Amino acid sequence: MADEKGHILLIEDESQMRRFLRVILQGHGYKVTEAVTGEEGLNETAVRNPDVILLDLGLPDIDGLIVTRRVREWCETPIIVISAREQEMDKVNALDAGADDYLTKPFGAGELLARIRVAMRHQTMKKTGQSVFVVDDLKVDLPKRQVFLAGKEIHLTPIEYKLLAVLIQNAGKVITHRQLLKEAWGPPYEQQTQYLRVYMTQLRHKLEADPARPKFLINEPGIGYRFKMYGEQESREA
Repeated sequence: MADEKGHILLIEDESQMRRFLRVILQGHGYKVTEAVTGEEGLNETAVRNPDVILLDLGLPDIDGLIVTRRVREWCETPIIVISAREQEMDKVNALDAGADDYLTKPFGAGELLARIRVAMRHQTMKKTGQSVFVVDDLKVDLPKRQVFLAGKEIHLTPIEYKLLAVLIQNAGKVITHRQLLKEAWGPPYEQQTQYLRVYMTQLRHKLEADPARPKFLINEPGIGYRFKMYGEQESREA
């Protein structure tokens, strides 16, 4: 059936882009609902409860950032921003507003589909309340606060563990520098990015086979970090 993989709400006012995305998504088994304004998108979100929202920021009535904030007031549906705005601050603002991911136009079909799979997997993890996280040879027992690599327990400092736990609980999602600093150190430290850089380097040395080419702890330059899940493309520099 067309909706076996999930239901995507596309909020995009550009007709050619809607057509391009509709062909890709329907061709890969997704059900697609379209909205051309922010208000229409908000209404469709409430009525249809989609699995993922693809959201353009440059809408004709209200900015996509406002749509994101309003959705987040009552809904945790994954939001993937698709926008021609490519400045780092645009991405940071969208993620801080509650978006799960950000794709800059133009982008390829493969990358879009991979981001959708990751967003849906992350949402499933949240709904099922997964408490033991396993990927490759890394195992994290969140209730017991234990970390194992290839069966060997790894000692992390409290701050290192906080950072890892936040990233794992949001696996696949970009977490901004500001969000990570707030979670690990508290609101007064939201601008202290040098702290974050030092601790992420320490974490990589403890958890990555090759810290210079990490496979788990991926840097989004100028924006933040994400814990990489299966299905993401190998497209980012460390």
